[in-house]
Amino acid sequence: MAAATSDCGAAFSGVQSRGWDESQLRKYPFPTKSIPRLSYTDPRAEMLINNEEPVVLTDTNLVYPALKWDIPYLLENIGNGDFSVYISENHKFLYYDEKKMCHFMDFVPKSRRLEMKFSDFVDSMHKREEAGEDERVYLQQTLNDTVGKKIVVDFLGFNWNWINKQQAKRNWGPLTSNLLLVGMEGNVTPAHYDEQQNFFAQIKGHKRCILFPPDQFEFLYPYPVHHPCDRQSQVDFDNPNYEKFPNFKNVVGYEAVVGPGDVLYIPMYWWHHIESLLNGGVTITVNFWYKGAPTPKKIEYPLRAHQKVAIMRNIEKMLGEALGDPHEVGPLLKTIIKGRYDQGPS
Repeated sequence: MAAATSDCGAAFSGVQSRGWDESQLRKYPFPTKSIPRLSYTDPRAEMLINNEEPVVLTDTNLVYPALKWDIPYLLENIGNGDFSVYISENHKFLYYDEKKMCHFMDFVPKSRRLEMKFSDFVDSMHKREEAGEDERVYLQQTLNDTVGKKIVVDFLGFNWNWINKQQAKRNWGPLTSNLLLVGMEGNVTPAHYDEQQNFFAQIKGHKRCILFPPDQFEFLYPYPVHHPCDRQSQVDFDNPNYEKFPNFKNVVGYEAVVGPGDVLYIPMYWWHHIESLLNGGVTITVNFWYKGAPTPKKIEYPLRAHQKVAIMRNIEKMLGEALGDPHEVGPLLKTIIKGRYDQGPS
């Protein structure tokens, strides 16, 4: 990876903007390093993916037929099905699991999900843009057989030969979904991690992607496993509470701005914070999510950071089930550690 920089925007010094500039990037209080931008034919790209490190691939042609997707094209061709649209009171779209809300009765989501026609979503987006409202919308819909014929033809024309080879050579599990994301300028998906491999293909507009490796787990303070915001960071990047989250001072990001045709590899368990650029117009993205490779029969030590995260998740889940109340997990873990493991050897 490239050398660390003193602030976020400086990660792009010397890099051609390609239709955007640093004034369109939000300011954050931590340093970043640049994610390499490489041709898919570059051996270094292959090495990074093998090592489960992020890389921007510039020339895969993975979603070439979709590069013509803009709002008018989608309006005409995407079909009359229902689409999942999130409405947020501000620019942040913090994911939450509706099934876990029963464990936290006082949890109030900052966004709400509605089902609507694509044309209604576009109308809603334009009205908010024109009114300059704080409230925003974000379409997040799995591509399925409800879309129109032209979209299906475009989808079948993706470079499946290339991406299927990536899956096969690394023994990843099956493709689980392709998520279509259509967002307003300035929309932010706060830092979170997924338990799947992800090729993040940009189609329209530019997105800034800030990633953090799994070994920064303790700096990003994820919500408990049983919380609706499981896998999301509790830290507000715009206004971090260092008294509550002191280790956040140690965080270092890896970042890239991706534009049409770029494909960012986001490895399993890598945190990612994604934002549509300020004053950058509508953004359109398609995710390719794959299950990870099966756990090897012979475990190699020392364990890698993402394996430790998986162990921690499993412990939290098992304790929640054993205790019958997820709220008892934290106190029990504190009882195990306090005065026993939080001190160095005397």
